Amino acid sequence: MYDAPTRALARQAIDSGESLNSISRRLGISRSTLRSWRDSPADPPGCPRCEGAALEHPPYAHLLGLYLGDGCISFQANGVQALRIACDTAYPRLIDAAATVVRAVHAHRPVHRVVAVGYTSIVSYWKHWTCLFPQHGQGPKHLRPIALEPWQHEIVAQYPELFLRGLFDSDGCRVANWTSRTAGGVTKRYEYPRYQFSNESADIMRLCQQALDQLGIPWRMPRRNALSVARREGVARLDEFVGPKT
Repeated sequence: MYDAPTRALARQAIDSGESLNSISRRLGISRSTLRSWRDSPADPPGCPRCEGAALEHPPYAHLLGLYLGDGCISFQANGVQALRIACDTAYPRLIDAAATVVRAVHAHRPVHRVVAVGYTSIVSYWKHWTCLFPQHGQGPKHLRPIALEPWQHEIVAQYPELFLRGLFDSDGCRVANWTSRTAGGVTKRYEYPRYQFSNESADIMRLCQQALDQLGIPWRMPRRNALSVARREGVARLDEFVGPKT
């Protein structure tokens, strides 16, 4: 992995006609890497935060929700960072969706699927994942403050549906509840769907509440770490962009 100035120097030398052997000795870049840069039409885009590259806002909003729910970043050799989104293996559609949004946010690195017992991790390696997810830190998210940067707030405000989809895909569910009513001496059972979102982080729960409020979706808190959307109009609205897990 090389930074943008180093790649620019190498491309300038290649364009000037300097041999790959000479460039390799001077800049300390392998000839195979130089050859791939020579044969590719252009440098891949850099980091949206520190190098000014473009960031696709809709998939990022979705990925931010997934990251806050079931994501983490770990550090590898040479400064490389591994973004991992843990997905329940029982839901192949959600695994495919997670892989798609990771690829959409950073299309110039392969996206890997690592299968473990009960879950599949979507993994992507890059040196700039913490630039896009400054919420990274030591320990579980619910044991440290989680606050969005102003630029992240703007993206979530633009695409609250996609942000909520990420949150509910990771830490939410759509379930069938039931209740009983007695009319004319006859007790009948009624079933109705509802959405539930569970998270131990009060900060992440607050972000979910704020996005729901923006869309006018009513919610309540039956427990400190659980949010419920049960009113018919709220469930119907979430059905438009979340839906049952598959």
